[in-house]
Amino acid sequence: MPSQHKPYYNRTLMDFEQKTAMQLPNPETLLTDITTKIETQLNQAPSIGQCAFVGIHSGGVWLMQRILATLKLDIPYGTLDAALYRDDYAQRGLKAQSKPSNIAFNVQDKHIILIDDIFYTGRTTRAAMNELFDYGRPASITLAVLINRGGAELPILPNIVGAEILLNPKQSLQLSQDTKGKLHLSLEDNFSENDLLK
Repeated sequence: MPSQHKPYYNRTLMDFEQKTAMQLPNPETLLTDITTKIETQLNQAPSIGQCAFVGIHSGGVWLMQRILATLKLDIPYGTLDAALYRDDYAQRGLKAQSKPSNIAFNVQDKHIILIDDIFYTGRTTRAAMNELFDYGRPASITLAVLINRGGAELPILPNIVGAEILLNPKQSLQLSQDTKGKLHLSLEDNFSENDLLK
């Protein structure tokens, strides 16, 4: 006699896919939105000369480069790869594509706009801030992200956000950049068969 479980599994999988399917926002539109918000903040700063941009590798650096090109600003900027500063480094290890940090300006008393692509637990942001303080004591740090996907584990939240998208912990958003510099978003599911049958 044929198993009765297979049809149920197929039906469950179909329902699951329908529930998790979502229309992702256009990252180019979100970039325009956060660029406008950042420009507004810069215009309200006491002195734009005391402001600086720092992008977190890799997505945050792509965003920072595009924002600088759009605003046509001559202000200090740098890049961070905060992997070594994460409190879960022992579990995560160092990614093969890790890149060195490059902060060539004086961080002391600067108003830093820290830029990242996807905000999740807050641990990358915390690590980036810890590394920044190794270079000096900034006057303030403003966190700007393309997307807040929910799931913060620390008392840290972004100040400037392009979109809020709540995801299951077993889903992840990935930002990519093609050879022409255009941004793309993709959603990855990491569900097991047991998850589908729950």
